[in-house]
Amino acid sequence: MSKHDPVKLTRDVEATRIPSGEKLTLKAGLEVGITQSLGGTYTVVSNQGMARIEARDADALGLESAKDAADLPAAGEPLDGKQIEAKIWELLKTVYDPEIPVNIVDLGLVYDLSLEPKDDGTHKAQVKMTLTAPGCGMGPVLQNDAQNKILSIGGVSEAEVFLVWEPPWHQGMISEVGRMKLGLV
Repeated sequence: MSKHDPVKLTRDVEATRIPSGEKLTLKAGLEVGITQSLGGTYTVVSNQGMARIEARDADALGLESAKDAADLPAAGEPLDGKQIEAKIWELLKTVYDPEIPVNIVDLGLVYDLSLEPKDDGTHKAQVKMTLTAPGCGMGPVLQNDAQNKILSIGGVSEAEVFLVWEPPWHQGMISEVGRMKLGLV
Protein backbone atom coordinates (compact mmCIF):
# COMPACT_ATOMS: atom_id res chain seq x y z
CA MET A 1 0.00 0.00 0.00
CA SER A 2 1.27 3.48 -0.87
CA LYS A 3 0.96 6.13 1.81
CA HIS A 4 -1.50 8.00 -0.42
CA ASP A 5 -3.79 5.01 -1.01
CA PRO A 6 -7.04 5.38 0.92
CA VAL A 7 -7.55 2.95 3.80
CA LYS A 8 -10.66 2.08 5.78
CA LEU A 9 -10.35 2.32 9.54
CA THR A 10 -10.62 -1.14 11.07
CA ARG A 11 -12.01 0.20 14.36
CA ASP A 12 -13.14 3.41 16.00
CA VAL A 13 -10.12 5.55 16.88
CA GLU A 14 -9.63 8.71 18.92
CA ALA A 15 -7.88 11.40 16.91
CA THR A 16 -6.97 15.06 17.18
CA ARG A 17 -8.57 17.45 14.70
CA ILE A 18 -6.04 19.63 12.85
CA PRO A 19 -5.53 22.55 13.35
CA SER A 20 -8.00 23.09 16.23
CA GLY A 21 -6.53 20.40 18.50
CA GLU A 22 -9.96 19.15 19.58
CA LYS A 23 -10.50 15.42 20.17
CA LEU A 24 -12.81 13.46 17.90
CA THR A 25 -13.65 9.84 17.21
CA LEU A 26 -13.16 8.54 13.69
CA LYS A 27 -15.52 5.61 13.15
CA ALA A 28 -14.64 2.15 11.88
CA GLY A 29 -15.11 1.93 8.10
CA LEU A 30 -14.28 5.60 7.49
CA GLU A 31 -12.03 5.97 4.45
CA VAL A 32 -8.93 8.08 5.16
CA GLY A 33 -5.81 9.03 3.26
CA ILE A 34 -2.53 9.09 5.15
CA THR A 35 -0.75 12.32 4.25
CA GLN A 36 2.09 12.13 6.76
CA SER A 37 3.60 9.47 9.01
CA LEU A 38 6.46 11.13 10.84
CA GLY A 39 7.61 11.07 14.44
CA GLY A 40 5.41 8.10 15.26
CA THR A 41 2.08 9.75 14.42
CA TYR A 42 -0.16 9.73 11.36
CA THR A 43 -1.85 12.69 9.70
CA VAL A 44 -4.97 11.59 7.86
CA VAL A 45 -7.59 13.30 5.73
CA SER A 46 -11.18 12.23 5.26
CA ASN A 47 -14.58 13.74 4.62
CA GLN A 48 -14.34 14.89 8.27
CA GLY A 49 -11.23 16.98 7.57
CA MET A 50 -7.65 16.52 8.72
CA ALA A 51 -6.74 14.65 11.91
CA ARG A 52 -3.78 13.15 13.73
CA ILE A 53 -3.75 9.54 14.91
CA GLU A 54 -1.24 8.39 17.54
CA ALA A 55 1.23 5.54 16.94
CA ARG A 56 -0.53 3.34 19.52
CA ASP A 57 -3.56 3.36 17.18
CA ALA A 58 -1.70 2.42 13.99
CA ASP A 59 -3.59 -0.88 13.90
CA ALA A 60 -6.80 1.07 13.13
CA LEU A 61 -5.06 2.06 9.88
CA GLY A 62 -4.00 -1.53 9.20
CA LEU A 63 -0.39 -0.70 10.15
CA GLU A 64 2.04 -1.82 12.80
CA SER A 65 2.86 0.70 15.48
CA ALA A 66 5.88 2.83 14.54
CA LYS A 67 8.88 2.65 16.86
CA ASP A 68 11.08 5.63 17.42
CA ALA A 69 13.96 6.43 19.72
CA ALA A 70 11.58 7.53 22.49
CA ASP A 71 10.16 4.00 22.66
CA LEU A 72 13.52 2.44 23.41
CA PRO A 73 14.45 1.71 27.01
CA ALA A 74 17.43 3.49 28.52
CA ALA A 75 20.49 1.24 28.59
CA GLY A 76 24.07 1.29 29.81
CA GLU A 77 25.69 3.87 32.02
CA PRO A 78 23.73 6.93 33.15
CA LEU A 79 24.09 9.81 30.74
CA ASP A 80 25.95 12.96 31.73
CA GLY A 81 24.55 16.45 31.07
CA LYS A 82 26.11 16.83 27.61
CA GLN A 83 24.86 13.40 26.54
CA ILE A 84 21.38 14.17 27.88
CA GLU A 85 21.30 17.47 26.01
CA ALA A 86 22.36 15.77 22.77
CA LYS A 87 19.67 13.09 23.27
CA ILE A 88 17.01 15.74 23.91
CA TRP A 89 17.88 17.52 20.65
CA GLU A 90 17.81 14.15 18.86
CA LEU A 91 14.35 13.33 20.22
CA LEU A 92 12.97 16.82 19.57
CA LYS A 93 13.80 16.13 15.93
CA THR A 94 11.17 13.36 16.08
CA VAL A 95 8.37 15.81 16.97
CA TYR A 96 6.51 16.98 13.87
CA ASP A 97 3.90 19.57 13.13
CA PRO A 98 1.12 17.40 11.64
CA GLU A 99 0.64 19.77 8.71
CA ILE A 100 4.30 20.30 7.83
CA PRO A 101 6.72 17.42 7.06
CA VAL A 102 9.58 19.04 9.01
CA ASN A 103 10.45 18.48 12.67
CA ILE A 104 10.10 21.27 15.24
CA VAL A 105 13.87 21.77 15.52
CA ASP A 106 14.43 22.22 11.78
CA LEU A 107 11.32 24.43 11.60
CA GLY A 108 13.09 26.74 14.06
CA LEU A 109 10.37 26.35 16.70
CA VAL A 110 12.70 25.38 19.56
CA TYR A 111 14.26 28.53 21.01
CA ASP A 112 16.04 27.27 24.11
CA LEU A 113 17.02 24.12 25.99
CA SER A 114 18.47 24.14 29.49
CA LEU A 115 19.32 21.39 31.95
CA GLU A 116 19.42 21.75 35.69
CA PRO A 117 21.17 19.05 37.77
CA LYS A 118 19.09 17.79 40.69
CA ASP A 119 20.30 16.53 44.06
CA ASP A 120 19.35 12.93 43.18
CA GLY A 121 21.73 12.89 40.18
CA THR A 122 18.99 13.34 37.58
CA HIS A 123 18.25 16.44 35.53
CA LYS A 124 15.36 18.80 35.00
CA ALA A 125 15.01 19.85 31.36
CA GLN A 126 13.36 23.08 30.27
CA VAL A 127 12.54 23.84 26.66
CA LYS A 128 11.15 27.05 25.21
CA MET A 129 9.40 26.62 21.90
CA THR A 130 6.96 28.49 19.73
CA LEU A 131 4.51 27.68 16.95
CA THR A 132 4.28 28.80 13.35
CA ALA A 133 1.03 30.59 14.27
CA PRO A 134 -0.01 31.74 17.77
CA GLY A 135 -3.60 30.51 17.38
CA CYS A 136 -2.64 26.95 16.42
CA GLY A 137 -4.70 24.48 18.44
CA MET A 138 -2.00 21.84 18.00
CA GLY A 139 0.36 23.73 20.34
CA PRO A 140 -0.53 21.72 23.45
CA VAL A 141 -0.24 18.49 21.44
CA LEU A 142 3.27 19.34 20.21
CA GLN A 143 4.20 20.57 23.69
CA ASN A 144 3.06 17.25 25.20
CA ASP A 145 4.89 15.23 22.51
CA ALA A 146 8.13 17.06 23.26
CA GLN A 147 7.73 16.66 27.03
CA ASN A 148 6.99 12.92 26.81
CA LYS A 149 9.97 12.27 24.55
CA ILE A 150 12.28 14.20 26.89
CA LEU A 151 10.97 12.26 29.91
CA SER A 152 11.78 8.99 28.12
CA ILE A 153 15.51 9.71 28.52
CA GLY A 154 17.32 8.02 31.37
CA GLY A 155 18.63 10.67 33.74
CA VAL A 156 15.78 13.13 33.12
CA SER A 157 13.29 13.18 35.99
CA GLU A 158 11.46 16.41 35.10
CA ALA A 159 10.69 18.18 31.85
CA GLU A 160 8.92 21.45 31.23
CA VAL A 161 8.10 22.66 27.75
CA PHE A 162 6.95 26.27 27.55
CA LEU A 163 5.20 27.89 24.60
CA VAL A 164 6.64 31.37 24.05
CA TRP A 165 5.84 34.03 21.49
CA GLU A 166 8.96 36.20 21.57
CA PRO A 167 10.64 36.47 19.23
CA PRO A 168 7.83 35.85 16.76
CA TRP A 169 8.53 32.89 14.48
CA HIS A 170 9.18 33.58 10.79
CA GLN A 171 10.30 31.44 7.84
CA GLY A 172 13.87 32.69 8.16
CA MET A 173 14.16 30.53 11.30
CA ILE A 174 13.82 27.31 9.30
CA SER A 175 17.12 25.44 9.09
CA GLU A 176 18.82 24.66 5.79
CA VAL A 177 17.65 21.03 6.16
CA GLY A 178 14.09 22.21 6.75
CA ARG A 179 14.17 24.56 3.77
CA MET A 180 15.42 21.73 1.56
CA LYS A 181 12.58 19.44 2.74
CA LEU A 182 10.05 22.18 2.02
CA GLY A 183 11.57 23.00 -1.36
CA LEU A 184 12.46 26.55 -0.30
CA VAL A 185 16.07 26.40 -1.59
